[in-house]
Amino acid sequence: MFLDRDGTIIEDVGFLRDPDQVRLLPGVATAIRQLNVGGLLAIVVTNQSGIARGVLAEPEYRASERRVDELLRRENARLDAHYFCPHLPEVSGPCECRKPGLLLYRRAAERFAVDLGRSWWVGDRVRDVLPAEAFGARGILVRSGAGKAEAADPASARFIWAGDLSEAVDMILNNVSNPTLLPREPSD
Repeated sequence: MFLDRDGTIIEDVGFLRDPDQVRLLPGVATAIRQLNVGGLLAIVVTNQSGIARGVLAEPEYRASERRVDELLRRENARLDAHYFCPHLPEVSGPCECRKPGLLLYRRAAERFAVDLGRSWWVGDRVRDVLPAEAFGARGILVRSGAGKAEAADPASARFIWAGDLSEAVDMILNNVSNPTLLPREPSD
């Protein structure tokens, strides 16, 4: 499962420079622990344009990444990997790793032997879940973070909605027999 970070796993405070500001959203640790127990990978893919903008340094991002892991570990939950895009096209030029780009997902698939067509994407922005369509998979938008505002994007109607990550994980784990929730077969 591919998870967005800011607004999906942790509170979105803008350009997160101080790891002491990391706050897990309610229910996140339990949801991620459920993924762990269920044998599903929990892989974070996040855009971090603050690095390209010069308002956030990579070591600051890495410190917040470690803090997320620490907070989850305290709750017996873990993320299997973190991938981030430090770019912003207007500043650093185009790249293939900025969501909804596919590069980071392909890297994770190679590293973990993930079947991208059978994977799930969960995030609070349409760009977080759009890659699911490219792989013939499913995305779930959450109303936490920027999710409420994203509902105005017409593309959001193509995805399943959940209140938060906890509800999204419950939908996936408890309803996998429901054909409307199973990943679609890739189209030619």
